[in-house]
Amino acid sequence: MLTVTLSSLRARWASLAGAFLALGLGVGLIAMMGLGLAATLDAPGQQPERLAGAPVVVRGADELRVPTPAGDRLHLLARPRAVPSAVATALTKLGPTVADRSFPVAAGALGDGLTGHPWSVAGFGGHRLATGHPPRGPAEIALAAGPEQIGRTVEIRTPAGSGRYTVAGTLMPVAYERAVFFTDGTAARLSPAIDNVVVRAAPDAVRAAVRGTDVQVLTGDDRRRADPDPDRDRDALITMNALLGTAGGITAFVSVFVVGSTFAFAVAQRRREIGLLRTAGATPGQVRGAMFAEAVVVGVLASAAGCVLGARAAPWLIRLLVSERLAPPWFAVGEHRWPYHVAFWTGLTVALAGVLVATVRAGRIRPVEALREAAADTTDMTPGRWICGALLLATGLGLLTWRLLNDPGEALHRKTYTTQPMLLITAVALLAPVLAGPIARLIGWLPARLPGATGMLVRENAGAQIRRTAAVAAPVLVTVALAGSLLGATATINQAKATELGTRTAAHLIVQAPAAGLALDPRSVDAVRAVPGTAVMASSTTAVYTLEDGVALTRSEAHAVDSGALPAVRRLPVKAGDLEDLDDDGIVVNEEWAEHTVGEHVEVWLGDGTRRALRIVAVLATGTGSNGVYVTARNAGGARADRLEVAWRSGTDPVAAEAAVRAALKSSGAEVRTRERWLAEQLPAPNRQTRVGYLVVLGIALVYTGIAVAVAMVMATSDRGREVAVLRLAGAIGRQVLLLAAAEALTVVAVGTVLGMLVAGLNLAGIWAALASLSVWAPVVVPWTALAIMPMACAAVALVAALAPTIGTLRSRALDNTR
Repeated sequence: MLTVTLSSLRARWASLAGAFLALGLGVGLIAMMGLGLAATLDAPGQQPERLAGAPVVVRGADELRVPTPAGDRLHLLARPRAVPSAVATALTKLGPTVADRSFPVAAGALGDGLTGHPWSVAGFGGHRLATGHPPRGPAEIALAAGPEQIGRTVEIRTPAGSGRYTVAGTLMPVAYERAVFFTDGTAARLSPAIDNVVVRAAPDAVRAAVRGTDVQVLTGDDRRRADPDPDRDRDALITMNALLGTAGGITAFVSVFVVGSTFAFAVAQRRREIGLLRTAGATPGQVRGAMFAEAVVVGVLASAAGCVLGARAAPWLIRLLVSERLAPPWFAVGEHRWPYHVAFWTGLTVALAGVLVATVRAGRIRPVEALREAAADTTDMTPGRWICGALLLATGLGLLTWRLLNDPGEALHRKTYTTQPMLLITAVALLAPVLAGPIARLIGWLPARLPGATGMLVRENAGAQIRRTAAVAAPVLVTVALAGSLLGATATINQAKATELGTRTAAHLIVQAPAAGLALDPRSVDAVRAVPGTAVMASSTTAVYTLEDGVALTRSEAHAVDSGALPAVRRLPVKAGDLEDLDDDGIVVNEEWAEHTVGEHVEVWLGDGTRRALRIVAVLATGTGSNGVYVTARNAGGARADRLEVAWRSGTDPVAAEAAVRAALKSSGAEVRTRERWLAEQLPAPNRQTRVGYLVVLGIALVYTGIAVAVAMVMATSDRGREVAVLRLAGAIGRQVLLLAAAEALTVVAVGTVLGMLVAGLNLAGIWAALASLSVWAPVVVPWTALAIMPMACAAVALVAALAPTIGTLRSRALDNTR
């Protein structure tokens, strides 16, 4: 059998080359994603930046710590606490100290996103003067800008109000923030709370001095807790881990799916050869052994080549992610070896499994039956394929139904709508031999009615060669189904969020603070409230924390509002209770909360860590997850009002009222938007990481699918020399043969497209049903552009792959191919 195996490898090089290419590329993709994922697991810690030069930093409490039977639970506070003045005074006895303050600044033409600090902390973070001098008077500032700004007077808004300051110095830019420095006295007046105290003393002495308080003593790398974004790199790596994990799972699924289909098809093509071997006396075990030997040779070589390809492609992937600012600049491929093992053994296992499924059936065929089956492929599916396909289909539909009945919100999570299609895709692919025939005949029904025999031959060939049709359609199926499911789910959920936001917004004007982090001027708020015929609600964004089941500390986004005006400016989906009952001892929750019974009390921690017991006065529908918690301004945890929502009462002249509101806010710097403009700006857009991740995954899947379609089509067409010869002997000219090959290729791609759209439609229907269960009625958004591009690209590849070997066959004599 060794001689037979070697001879077969030489004779069947075209089919084996196709299997080798599909397997090598699949293993390469798995290795590439695995190397990227491994690089997220041992990244270096983020280094201190803003106070990197400080010896010891004493910082106010910025974490909520709640003891539980399972240990302390921690969560970052929405409103970190300041360093108590008594602690700051006590620290001065240990050595020289510097009080550090950080507060938002809006500087008009200089832009938003600025942060104010006292000048005495500038040197700790690497800030250096480029021109001019440090701020020396109460009306002087220094900031990162060009030298032409020296001497200019700019209007600056801070939490204490607005004022005019002269630019005394300009700074060299730093990567982590855009800072504006004031004198220490001015900074203390603008922001009295002390965020950090820099102490020049021994760390142990500092810890002893603050023992019994809730402040933190930061040294070494822990000083990054004082940075503007101390968990920037960690959060980026968590996002990268999730992105690459999801992408790796999808890529591995596509690779395994295509490789298994290609290997099974390669073996199925050899039924005539198997029949001859059985006629010559080969036993079923010898046939299987020969097939396995070939699979081992091809599998080992292709998997090894794939690992090399993955090693070369992983740096490219990392550079792409860094250039898209999804990963930190230092992110790079590590020295891990386990991704190569995972990729290699996965590839070899899939190759052997693909051969196993086909050879079990082929080894049972008797010699005469094998020769008879070689002419056509209209046999029924094996019981194993029926069972596996039915089980996977039942599992996919069962999980979808279970989520709709028990937790419809789970269907809107990215991990759910990313993995859900995989079960259905696999199920439909296993059942493809049953579905492909009727779909192919339906697609070919109209062409078969046209004059000539081409349409009839296309329909009959697609229906007769079920395995060939299913094998070529499989890569198209997986690509179309993934594109439709992933992009469609994201677009549908975003559309639902936009619909929900528009439904619950009843205000006619939305007023926002001049810049993020700043509050609205109380005098301007009073002036707006004084406008006749208006209902005005001031609100601020905060958070509340709850301990669920005694062990899980969870954070919920909350809105601190004026309870009296809430029903007039927002149409909230109230399921129970009354919004008008909201007071300083009450809270409005949604159905996601463990306790959501009106009248019951819940223990919460406010945004600054204050512990309160509040009574549930109303319960909202869960919706898409944006129906947050509502409390009064007293429970805002120190957050100040940063938004006004203004609605016109019955009989109010909207034009005159809007003009009066704008006039009242003219000097405040607040941004006034109409409802329509504000809603347009708030339209949910796909998360940037999610969008880029999907583009990477679908781009790779499309390229891989194109190659897989080409491989499968070449394998199928190169095995049809005898069929083409018969057509030529029957009188078909070259142009007609080429037309037939092209029509068959397009028909098979159309079959895969239809199957993929069926899967995508089922998944999108599940998303729509989940939204309806959550009381959100929004249309399904179908990504028609992607669903058009994917099949068109596959069709172009299939045409080239079908016509090239057909042209080669036409160049030989017809009689030579009939032997």
